[in-house]
Amino acid sequence: MAEITRRRLLVSGGIGAGLVVAWAVWPRAYLPNLAAAPDERVFNAFLKIARDGKIIVAVPQCEHGQGVFTTLPQIVADELGADWRTIGVEAAPVSPLYANPLAADWLFGDGYTGVPERGRDEVWTREALMLTGGSTSIRRFEAPLREAGAAARVLLCQAAAQRWDADWRDCTTADGFVVQGDRRLRFGDLAEAAASGSLPAELPYRIGDEGRLSGQSVPRLDVPAKVDGSANFVADVRLPDMVFASIRQAPHRDARLRSADVAAAERVPGMLHVVRNDRWIAAVANNWWAANRALNALAPRFEGPVPPDDAAIDRALGAALEAEGYPVSQTGDVAGVFAGGRLIEAEYRVAPALHAAVEPPAATAHWQNERLELWAATQAPSLARAAAARAIGVSERQVILHPMLSGGSFGAALEVDVVAQAAILARELRRPVQLAWSRGEALLHDRVRAPARARMAVRLAPNGAILAWRARIAAPATGRDLAARLLPDDPLRRLASALPPGADDYALRGAVPPYRLGASAVWHHPVALDLPTGHLRGGADGYNAFFTECFLDELARVAGSEPMSYRVGLLGGEPRLARCLTTVAALGGWSGGVPGSGQGIACHRMADSRIAVLAEAGFDAGGRPRVDRLVAAVDCGRAINPDIVRQQIEGGLIFGAATTQAAAHYHDGLASIRRYGEIGLPTLADAPEVSVELIDSTADPGGVADLGVPAVAPAIATALFAAEGTRWRHLPFRSA
Repeated sequence: MAEITRRRLLVSGGIGAGLVVAWAVWPRAYLPNLAAAPDERVFNAFLKIARDGKIIVAVPQCEHGQGVFTTLPQIVADELGADWRTIGVEAAPVSPLYANPLAADWLFGDGYTGVPERGRDEVWTREALMLTGGSTSIRRFEAPLREAGAAARVLLCQAAAQRWDADWRDCTTADGFVVQGDRRLRFGDLAEAAASGSLPAELPYRIGDEGRLSGQSVPRLDVPAKVDGSANFVADVRLPDMVFASIRQAPHRDARLRSADVAAAERVPGMLHVVRNDRWIAAVANNWWAANRALNALAPRFEGPVPPDDAAIDRALGAALEAEGYPVSQTGDVAGVFAGGRLIEAEYRVAPALHAAVEPPAATAHWQNERLELWAATQAPSLARAAAARAIGVSERQVILHPMLSGGSFGAALEVDVVAQAAILARELRRPVQLAWSRGEALLHDRVRAPARARMAVRLAPNGAILAWRARIAAPATGRDLAARLLPDDPLRRLASALPPGADDYALRGAVPPYRLGASAVWHHPVALDLPTGHLRGGADGYNAFFTECFLDELARVAGSEPMSYRVGLLGGEPRLARCLTTVAALGGWSGGVPGSGQGIACHRMADSRIAVLAEAGFDAGGRPRVDRLVAAVDCGRAINPDIVRQQIEGGLIFGAATTQAAAHYHDGLASIRRYGEIGLPTLADAPEVSVELIDSTADPGGVADLGVPAVAPAIATALFAAEGTRWRHLPFRSA
């Protein structure tokens, strides 16, 4: 089976000269399944046009603030020649047409060790594995969206040409009109005739820069509704006869419910039902506050294992570093170079990090006529649908999922627990139910970014060149754990799990330095923890960049070199990253990180993008770290919407800065943070000044949603060293 996005690009001459695509290779097994109103016409899997000229773009990715409800339609509108004011958006249905094997390989590839990448991609496409994550939205969907826009444009030009008795190749589009000389026809007037047309074998793209939307900071489509309150989130769903539920879950996957005071819960006004199983108990009432009060009255008690505390996590990481590891990357003879030489060594630690999204997990479910309807904010709609069907023992064909806007997520909406729980409640109660986890429940059961520890060692040449580099990194095998949890029934994954274990690529993403090294070796030392881990914005790059960039700063000092110049000198094969460093140094007024300057610098590459961050930091009157300023220079290739790129980088910088102060802690078998105010998130009063510079680039678009996170912590850590001379080798900083 051909991958859906695979195309053969050619250049043709003559009338309509420009880039053309072999449209005939589109797989015909998957037909568009968009729902259309009576006045709408479906052109392809991504596009509908109404008689009034309204253009609806189906977006297969979850909008959780990163702007995909704008950037993806912008690609279609640009190629179509549409007026941006006529563009609307809706969530795409579950279909193989919207599968995202790029994100699946990034997230689950480690659970498929031994299975060829193409085989995985074909399975993930056939199974309609739709995922939002890994900064893959534009990288995965730019090509098919451009093709969808180009196809609709050709059909509209054909319809107009037929009315004018002209050659459609002499027509063009602009601002929502088909144009030929002085003649113009609106898209809406042509939609009905155009939708039934036939496409040529070779599909031409638009050429020239005039009137293009790509590269323009057009207004976001999701902002007006979010500002005026009309945007619907899961908690806004209201159905006739609906009830509300709050839930309490076992603290460990092997713990079981022992007791609950049902009589006390029944005395709470508004209380209606108690639903329980071995793993959780839910209180159901005529409003959520009553349900949550009833849940407290139930005072459920669980028995069985408990998660590890901070000390146990630290011991497990240390033991893993002493145990056998698995190579991720090796070049040259590190041991031979190390033999008899003076080594520079350092050890770094990172505590678990919380998602702490504004919207806690929630889902609304309704079981009727042997069919389950679900409303959920999910980054994995196909997996959520499968989990709901599995939970109540029905076919996935009996489950209809309505994807909703997400209030943040940062990766938490990849998980499907709340959807399965809502399905069980709806099936048992036989009426619509809205389940929302409390804030405390969301923090207690957050699948955190994994804790990690790194043991770094290097031998330097007299001139400061790196002769040999070794990184040993202890971290849970999060990639394999995610695959086992979210794809429990996948036969290829089960087959792969029977193979000998090795390094988990997800856990070591971003750990191989971009620098010119002599010999090098990066090892993964997997850690088995009874601590649920998952994906957090920035992924494992968030801690691996901390290890690498902090150590680079230490090496620069040992070599007697200025940290920015030292890095640039080692980036002979990475000119884009070197340019980010020199640009941020110029913009930020880099002083060389001299003692007392409070300036630090770091860089990173991920998702085909590059970033460098300059931080200015110091200490407040209480001796606590304080970040005053963050400056970033970014090369993310062609920017579809520069404003959204800046927004994502700015948000990532603040998110990354927050992880230097906040972390999950565990005592007596439970997470110690139960309230939002206890996390230590930055406020407007203490948030740093942020500025972002986008470097012009003709490279293909890279990912940006995660890019702002990884380089922040090492930049701040080195700034604190420059401020007062103490090395901060642990995150969060306040845990010292």
